[in-house]
Amino acid sequence: MKTYLAIDQGTTSSRAIVFDTNGNTVSTAHKELTQIYPNDGWLEHDPEEIWSSTLSVTRKAISEAISGGYKVCGIGITNQRETSIIWDRSTGKPIYNAIVWQDRRTSKICEKIRKSGKAQEIKESSGLLIDPYFSATKISWILDNVPGARKRAEIGELAFGTVESFLIWRLTGGKKHISDATNASRTSLYNIENGEWDDSLLSIFNVPKSILPEVVECAGLLGQTTTEIGYSLPILSAIGDQQSAAIGQACTEPGAIKATFGTGCFVILNTGEKRLHSNNRLLTTIGLKLDGKTSFALEGSIFNAGTVIQWLRDDLKVLKSAKDSANIANSMTSNHGVYIVPAFTGLGAPWWDPDARGAIYGITRDTSRAHFVRAALESVAYQTNDLFNAMSQDGIKPLLLKVDGGMAENNWLMQFLSNILGINVERPKVLETTALGAAMLAALADGCFSDIKDASKAWHLDARFNPTLSPSQTKVLTDGWSVAVKKTLLSSQ
Repeated sequence: MKTYLAIDQGTTSSRAIVFDTNGNTVSTAHKELTQIYPNDGWLEHDPEEIWSSTLSVTRKAISEAISGGYKVCGIGITNQRETSIIWDRSTGKPIYNAIVWQDRRTSKICEKIRKSGKAQEIKESSGLLIDPYFSATKISWILDNVPGARKRAEIGELAFGTVESFLIWRLTGGKKHISDATNASRTSLYNIENGEWDDSLLSIFNVPKSILPEVVECAGLLGQTTTEIGYSLPILSAIGDQQSAAIGQACTEPGAIKATFGTGCFVILNTGEKRLHSNNRLLTTIGLKLDGKTSFALEGSIFNAGTVIQWLRDDLKVLKSAKDSANIANSMTSNHGVYIVPAFTGLGAPWWDPDARGAIYGITRDTSRAHFVRAALESVAYQTNDLFNAMSQDGIKPLLLKVDGGMAENNWLMQFLSNILGINVERPKVLETTALGAAMLAALADGCFSDIKDASKAWHLDARFNPTLSPSQTKVLTDGWSVAVKKTLLSSQ
């Protein structure tokens, strides 16, 4: 049976998974990624560690698959989006660490651009809001803060890429400097209407066109790897992690919606070939580009979901294991008025406040670690509900949500999510839907499926969660959350 390797380079780890065409996992390898915090609100990764960890897990996953008698026919790549790397075209060496999507160092640059009156033009062309989250201001910051970088960029000595672009460059020995359309659409430099880098946006963000990659479709023969991974294989797909998860979740029809709960939480609604404009600060982005057609999506981005549990476990030592959180939360009959607003790196959609910082409300002398754990889990559901409320105000009312990511394993959280949203929540058997989507796109490019809908047959239901709280009970909880968020936003002003 043919199999396909998915490289899933994420925020906290690099992962490689080999899937067969039925969506079954053949082999997997995983390696943690060092988080670098040089300053308050800053987050970086070492690009060489991104590369070495990707190389390591790729070799291991391929080797295990081949040892098991499988044939690995190609590679699909999916990645943490917006994270920005600039490297030397002649040596391939990065000139600075990767600035991660969560990084907030460019908030003042964004505020200056916002005050210039360019927000509407940026939104119309790119579908995005002005925020440090996106790549453009990260690029500009590197060029302005690394000595000589801007001049070198202008004369063509430097190359920019999001993570998939950097990996493809390395995997092909520097022969391919490309980016897929989904990742390009997250830079604030790409015009999602005409499918080209936008000269006006480049001018606004002060980014030279010479450093940008060629934009390609999400599936096809994108390049051929060198033998550094042990074998020379075709690269058959590249797609941003959240769009890839939507493919892995079989959200191929307009109206289908998924939420991925990992480091952050990302809700994507497929809007098909129709570009929807949100009046409630949601993002319009490219969901997929395939066979000359562009599929759009409406997206809400939450910056901190899994990170709040990691914080309780690694920094406060409140948890021994993330898996313990479900039982601890379940041991309580209510949250007793305790709310955590995990704005560690600002608040994302629909608030978009890069200066907000995390806060805890409602603690008393009786507050215990169990309260913190439950409040942390609840915060993920409340933030998701904020996104759904924004969608509702835009005239969109989903009746079913598909979930994936590491936090989707938590039965207590998934039931609470269903209660707060008031809709059914479905979890698939394969939670690694981000990697699955990239692998299925690679298989599609290799002719294993007739179309993208055919590829979605790899999705299988594991569990369904139905609402059990009354609307009045839900309102009490969400009203408490709204008060906590308002206080947090006021404190950042």
